[in-house]
Amino acid sequence: MAKLIQRYNDQERMNHWVVALLFCLAALSGLAFFHPSLFFLSNLFGGGPWTRILHPFIGVVMVLSFARLFLRFWRQNIMTAADKEWQAKMGEMLKGNKDAMPPVGKYNAGQKLVFWFSAGSLAVLLLTGLMFWRPWFAPYFPIVALRIAVLLHSVAAVVLVLSIVMHVYAAIWVKGTIRAMTRGTVTEGWAKANHPLWHKEVTGGR
Repeated sequence: MAKLIQRYNDQERMNHWVVALLFCLAALSGLAFFHPSLFFLSNLFGGGPWTRILHPFIGVVMVLSFARLFLRFWRQNIMTAADKEWQAKMGEMLKGNKDAMPPVGKYNAGQKLVFWFSAGSLAVLLLTGLMFWRPWFAPYFPIVALRIAVLLHSVAAVVLVLSIVMHVYAAIWVKGTIRAMTRGTVTEGWAKANHPLWHKEVTGGR
């Protein structure tokens, strides 16, 4: 039987799935207002008025939930010189040639980029969303500022969605990854193959 290594504890996994659920709700409610053809999605939240009311509250709770993950993992996601080498050979990774990739720690450069793109887009979504949140804050800003905020909000939402799509795709593509967030553990073979430096760190080099 394959030996297992803990990658995430219960609290971290629950935090992750809360953020994932809130992201889905925020994305669906936001898309309802993104284009008239998508307005039917508002039916999932009780209609247009309720969708407009709930969307910003869902968004705020999502950002606060992600903030806990950010505080827990930001140090492990700092880009290093070794990450530049990994990025330079990303083509080999896409070809499935893992042996050509330099060894990485708990996260590789691709995962780190997803982390920072997600954090940055969420920060923009929060700030711009607060600006045009009616009736609370919008009256304090000129119409030009509100229009710019709406545009930036939309761009940040697209960046976030693309980042999450990449995150999900990578988790499915690399066999054995999903169990890290469903069970909290990975096999020792998975750790050696995908994150050898992290494996060495948590096992003491055995």
